[in-house]
Order: sequence, then structure tokens, then C-alpha cells
Amino acid sequence: MPDGKVTVVRSQRAFLRALPDATHVLCWEFRKAWFATAPRLRVLATPSAGRELLPGAADLPRGVLKYHGGFHGEIMSETVLAYMLAWCRGLYPAYDWQRRSAETLWPRVALGEQCFSLAGTKAVILGYGRIGHAIGRKLKALGVSFVGIRRRNVDSLPDAVADADWLICVLPSDTGTDNVVDASLLRRMKRHAVLINVGRGNAVDEAALADALRHRRLAAAFLDVFRHEPLAPDSPLAANLPGLFRFPHDAAFSPRYLELFFRELRSRGALP
Repeated sequence: MPDGKVTVVRSQRAFLRALPDATHVLCWEFRKAWFATAPRLRVLATPSAGRELLPGAADLPRGVLKYHGGFHGEIMSETVLAYMLAWCRGLYPAYDWQRRSAETLWPRVALGEQCFSLAGTKAVILGYGRIGHAIGRKLKALGVSFVGIRRRNVDSLPDAVADADWLICVLPSDTGTDNVVDASLLRRMKRHAVLINVGRGNAVDEAALADALRHRRLAAAFLDVFRHEPLAPDSPLAANLPGLFRFPHDAAFSPRYLELFFRELRSRGALP
């Protein structure tokens, strides 16, 4: 962004050609090797919350400030609530009955047996950062009690999930989050409990989760993220398991995505 000029590029080749003159770079991801061709760089920003998409602080050249998007909670909390409300108010079985045949045009009794109130249920938010706080605010407004789990109280996670109806995972993919939700933790959960993961896929032992769903030791799992993306046919979670709802990493989709990103950068002084 030299002298107020904004250059928009549509390919990696064009991006690398523009780097030598850039003082501000707004991109999805950035490789450490590219710093060598960006001597004027002062601000590096991505709208993603994923820490894996930009080089770590130790790899930043002196004088370069790094920004990750922190606005996602407003959008993603709505996604999480949509999953929860759809599950407890029977939207999925109602749609299944609608698709079957004329014999299920009016499944009032059967559907009534599957619906329950979201208010009064209990949740654990695993990864109680910005996004976790945004989810918690909406849960509280709808009468859901919750426990927020961070690094300092992660030892309380097994006892917390044993008493929970929902485990909402919002963990990043940084050090120490691999397979936090493992077979042992899944066994601690109630059979009617539901797992929601909108953080990163590495946090869940996918084989253990598939096994828990297959044997109905867990009622459902709403997964927006996976260990390897896009999801491959050989993944344990590629099968149509009972209670499994897969989404293609879209929990933060919104026409306002970039608008919120630019507003945040301006408020943080990252843009001139």
C-alpha cells in the first residue's frame, strides 16, 4: 500500500510481484519465505482466526505487525445456536419425514417425542476465547448454563463434560490441542449429549468419534472442521454415521465477512 495505493491481485504470481512495494499486506495466508521479497512490509493481516495461516511471532521481521481476524464470534455464535436449536426442536427428523412418503405427512406424535427445550440445558465451551465468549453470551440469553474451559482450567474438562448436554469445541490448532477430545473424554459424556466443533479438526480424535457415533454412545456431532480438509473419502467421518452432521468449514460464512474484517483493522489502527 505505498503512498495510499491499493493493489488487488488474483493469483499468487501477481501477489509475489506486488510484494516488494507493499507496506500493508491483507491476505488469507502468508509463507515465511516471502518476507525476503517484502522489504517495506509493516503490516501483515489475515481475516482468518487460524494461527497456522501466518508465520509465528518468532519469524516476523523486526517492525512487522501481524493481525488475525477477531470478529468471527458474531457470526459463528449464530451458527452454533442454529445447530443446537435445529437439534433440540426436531428440524432434522421433521425434514426426514417430509421426504419419505405420504404416510408421514403429519408425524405430530413422533416428532413431539423428539423435541425438547434448549433452555435449562448445560454446555461446555472448550476454548473460551473471543469466539467462545460470543457463544457464551448467546447461550446465556437463551437460558443455557455453561462452563468455559481455557488452558488454566483444562484439568476440569472431564468432570465438566460428564454433566453436560453439549460440548462446544472452539480450540485453535496451536500447541497442545491435538486429540483433546479423545476416546476417554467421549466416554465421559452422556449418551444424549451432542458434540459441536467449529474450532479446528485436530482437536478431535476422529476415529474415536466415529466409533462413539456408530455405537450410539453419543447422540450427535455437528462438525464444521476436520483434521484434513477438504474431507477425504478415507476419513472415519466420511461415512454416513448416525447423528453425524458435516459442514464444509462454513461456520463464519457471511456477506459481511470482509466488511467486519476491515472495520476491525481500522479500529485497531492497522490501516492508514
